[in-house]
Amino acid sequence: MQQTYRSNIEDYLLWRGDLTFRERPFNPVDNLIFSVFAYLPLDDLVPSEAGHRGPTIKDVAEEFAKLDGVEIKRRGYSERILQHIGFFKTAAETRRFAEVRLSGFKNKFDKDVETQFAAVSFSLEDGSHYVAFRGTDATVIGWKEDFNMSFMTPVPAQKLAVEYLETAAKALRGKLRVGGHSKGGNLAVYAAAFSSWWTQRRITAVYNNDGPGFDQATIAKEGFRALQGRLFAYVPQSSIIGMLLEHSESYTIVQSTQKGIAQHDPYSWTVLGTSFVCVDTVTDTSRFIDKTLKEWLGALGPAERQRFVDALFDILEATDITSFSELSTNWFQRARSMGEAISSLDNESRTMLIKTLGLLFDTVKGNLKVLLSWELDREQLKKVTK
Repeated sequence: MQQTYRSNIEDYLLWRGDLTFRERPFNPVDNLIFSVFAYLPLDDLVPSEAGHRGPTIKDVAEEFAKLDGVEIKRRGYSERILQHIGFFKTAAETRRFAEVRLSGFKNKFDKDVETQFAAVSFSLEDGSHYVAFRGTDATVIGWKEDFNMSFMTPVPAQKLAVEYLETAAKALRGKLRVGGHSKGGNLAVYAAAFSSWWTQRRITAVYNNDGPGFDQATIAKEGFRALQGRLFAYVPQSSIIGMLLEHSESYTIVQSTQKGIAQHDPYSWTVLGTSFVCVDTVTDTSRFIDKTLKEWLGALGPAERQRFVDALFDILEATDITSFSELSTNWFQRARSMGEAISSLDNESRTMLIKTLGLLFDTVKGNLKVLLSWELDREQLKKVTK
């Protein structure tokens, strides 16, 4: 049985924080750290134009340190954002990250065109740069855009990612690394694959940290082939998000201290030295969910997927929530609003919704037999190897 480690990116700062990027080169753990930084509320703290003269991580951390409890409450920062800020402030105290400069912060949220996008560029002292794309936040629109990926390519955030990377590449000289966590990983791969030849030749690595893939037609594009050998995907053992759709690159499986969907949390990924702690295969649960979702989506055409997603989110929007965290408040009224929204659907939409959910249920039921056979095979293997 493989040993379970508890150390994570926070421990990494203690191990590697005293060594600059000139003294010890960039590694995959650094990539995950910059991907986490992309979730920070950097509005008014980092210039919107990319360049070499932006504030340092230390400078920005000092601005965060000025926020008192009243201001934090006024801004509505979640516990998750406060965790990111605390981690960022710790990084600012290290030689490795303190003098890294930030620039080109873009943050776009548009309900009408169903877009949630943010990105920021980091300039390292070794002359290289990391372009980080933000993953999905807790907003309903952010998740709707993710669901839209099942029937639409490109979604608005993917187009914005290409534009952002091209603009950043023109402003920043030197080698480029591109990455992100969750949807941010998908945006990083898409931006790199569809960037110009001039930009693409400067990219040394693209990191997709448990982000969804693409449909087969998108992966077949020349840009993906041109990046072979420079695409790196990392998923936790029980990955769900990162297993969605198809990947052109093979993925590395990282050990996590959490279980199930909670393994998507980058703070749960285990680290040893300058590397992630890796395992040989994803869990049976991850394989089961991956198989089920792929079969379910494969049985639906793009138009059917779109109608299902639109109907599902119309029901959610009937509750007047803008963030999924709001579902836990005034739950009875929210549930009542969703019930009324379902009742108000026209017959065709309601039939489609029930039929599609029924197909998902049938797919789950069929694959439970497969999951059971995997478990039986594993038990037999244990007996043979005793």
